[in-house]
Amino acid sequence: MLNRRAAIVAIGAGLLCGCVSPLERTAPAEQAIAVQSLATSRTFAAATTGEWPGDRWWRAFGDAQLDGLVEEALAGNPALRVAQARIGQARALVDAALASASPGVIGGLDVTRQRFSLSGTVPPPVAGTTRTTDRLAMDFAYELDYAGRYDAVIAAARASASAAAADAHAARLVLTSAVARSYFQLQSLFALRAVSDRELAQAGRRIELTRQRFAAGLDTEAAVSRAQTAPPELRAGISQLDAVIALARNQLAALAGQGPDRGLSIGQASPSAAADGAGHALPDNLPLDLLGRRPDLAAARWRAEASTREIEVARLRFLPNVNLMAFAGAASLGLDRLLAAGSLIAGVGPAVRLPLFSAGNLQAALEGREADYDLAVARYNELVIDAVREVADQVQARRALEAERSERASVAAATDRTRRLAEERYRAGIANYLEVLDAEAPLFGLQRADADLRARALQAEVSLYRALGGGYADRRPDGR
Repeated sequence: MLNRRAAIVAIGAGLLCGCVSPLERTAPAEQAIAVQSLATSRTFAAATTGEWPGDRWWRAFGDAQLDGLVEEALAGNPALRVAQARIGQARALVDAALASASPGVIGGLDVTRQRFSLSGTVPPPVAGTTRTTDRLAMDFAYELDYAGRYDAVIAAARASASAAAADAHAARLVLTSAVARSYFQLQSLFALRAVSDRELAQAGRRIELTRQRFAAGLDTEAAVSRAQTAPPELRAGISQLDAVIALARNQLAALAGQGPDRGLSIGQASPSAAADGAGHALPDNLPLDLLGRRPDLAAARWRAEASTREIEVARLRFLPNVNLMAFAGAASLGLDRLLAAGSLIAGVGPAVRLPLFSAGNLQAALEGREADYDLAVARYNELVIDAVREVADQVQARRALEAERSERASVAAATDRTRRLAEERYRAGIANYLEVLDAEAPLFGLQRADADLRARALQAEVSLYRALGGGYADRRPDGR
């Protein structure tokens, strides 16, 4: 007996010595963006909180038609359904990880009709006969997670679920900003169409006035001919605008998840709703933590977190796996004896599995997880750099537009003053009405430029909302 125990101890020691261990590896160098220098820049401030923008940022424009289009897009766009399905997949993985960490109990009834061999382990009188074997039992299995491997698996699954939720919000932000940008571009086209209509009406008045002057001998037939060349060109431009407006309506309808007929009902915004962004004050310094609210950055952070947990799981696979096995029930030869008192069975015991000769596979898996982590960190740093640049670009673009608006306002004021002076000269009988029309003509170009400027200002504001994350709040989808 002593020799048998010594042999068992020797074999166990040999098995433990044969367990593989992960090779030492220098931890990946920490990748960090020097955001401290941003705190002293003109764009960012080292504030710890920021309240701009809000989750439904598009409502700040005060346009009910835009609000309706965005809500339709959020309800009917297929891309968002795909993102939500991915969240469901990630949550299912979390549930699976939680379930695998719990004890497993399986109840089963096995009824097998078989012939027992005369040369087998079953002795006579059963040997050589055909009998029915029955087993009714509860089987219990539980892995002793002494090293915390299941905790790491669950943490990795939860981080992946959080990344999926952030991806869904990123898709939502891309969609809502695309709807807003397209909507403001359409409103700009409507404004240009209105300017062209006014210019066409003025061209008609010029033709009529020139004809009257020609009939009175005050002008030449050539002047009439020159005046008649403007309307066809203006009507051609209006036709081109109408075609572009139709395409823009179709694009908005598609973004809203609707057919082209939906675009026909999108009209010009009321003057009160057609804001130019001037009412949305931009802070002198944007709180630096607003960058952290971007959903793409949050998703990248969660993926890096999941990678660190997966490295931990890969390392723990080098350790022995210990399972506690147990069963209780009844077994018999013949179904009629299954519930007899003598048919009771029960057992309990551990099962230990050691990774003796799989060092290569385990090490390769660990290196793969570490490479995934390096990639996740590099990707996060790349996104941070892009985010800083994008926000700075949008802030500078908005400031440039504000300066351009100021200069154009000065030009418009001077041009309008010239028109008013011409009208005064006409009313005083000093000049004819053609002089008034000539003074009014530059205003059409300024109105077109103003429509374009308003559209660019609104689109720049939408881009800034998007660059700052659109009010995203980084929360776990499972509420943890």
